[in-house]
Amino acid sequence: MTYLTKQEELFMLAILGLKEPAYLVNIRNFLLEHTGNDWAFGSLYVTLDKLKKKNLVETYSGKPRKTQGGKAIQFYRLTDDGLNALAEAKRLHDIMWRGFSFSLSEKSVTSEE
Repeated sequence: MTYLTKQEELFMLAILGLKEPAYLVNIRNFLLEHTGNDWAFGSLYVTLDKLKKKNLVETYSGKPRKTQGGKAIQFYRLTDDGLNALAEAKRLHDIMWRGFSFSLSEKSVTSEE
């Protein structure tokens, strides 16, 4: 079983949530929009590289673009292992939260037993 850090999970969900090919800039924008956190490109690179080494994401290159100085953009997509890891993370979250009620206004957690 692969346990994901919260950051890994968020980055993978961003890749999954994008309706267009995922690349560094739109992953960062997606995270900013959905988490309110402006992730540094360095942390994106490091985490995405870790996910790639764990075979949870894979990369492929686009066509070289003049706007990129002739460099090809690197795109990211989830592997089957990555999708399975996200599914397992969701399953574990659901199990762990089952039976609890969380109230932000009261800032308390109660058991629903």
